[in-house]
Amino acid sequence: MSSPKPDMTMNADELFRDEMFTDAKVGSIRRLTPVTSAGEIDAGRDPMFMGSTQVMTPGGALPINFELKVKTLEEAIAGFGEAADKALEETMEEIREYQRQQASSIVVPKGGDVPGMGNPGGGKIQMP
Repeated sequence: MSSPKPDMTMNADELFRDEMFTDAKVGSIRRLTPVTSAGEIDAGRDPMFMGSTQVMTPGGALPINFELKVKTLEEAIAGFGEAADKALEETMEEIREYQRQQASSIVVPKGGDVPGMGNPGGGKIQMP
């Protein structure tokens, strides 16, 4: 059975011009400027700003992406550090929660029996 084909039609009423700004040290800011289907600025919609940075971990670089809820590039630059710190905290909490979920999903045989080792429990695993 094949999966349904996704709708790949662009929405002409939801177009943005994508611009990137960076300090080449800490991170980048994307400004998504609303435009019409003719490419003119759509004054009826506000621009969106997205921040991105990365932090080094023992496993390598961890990308952090976040929305900057501001109206101008100047405000995005000023609020970048605080928003990046908040996004990093949220990401770290999500990682800790994922680790807790994974740790709680480990199945331990009842009574310490090891399946297939001729133990008195017959090697049966009791599911929680």
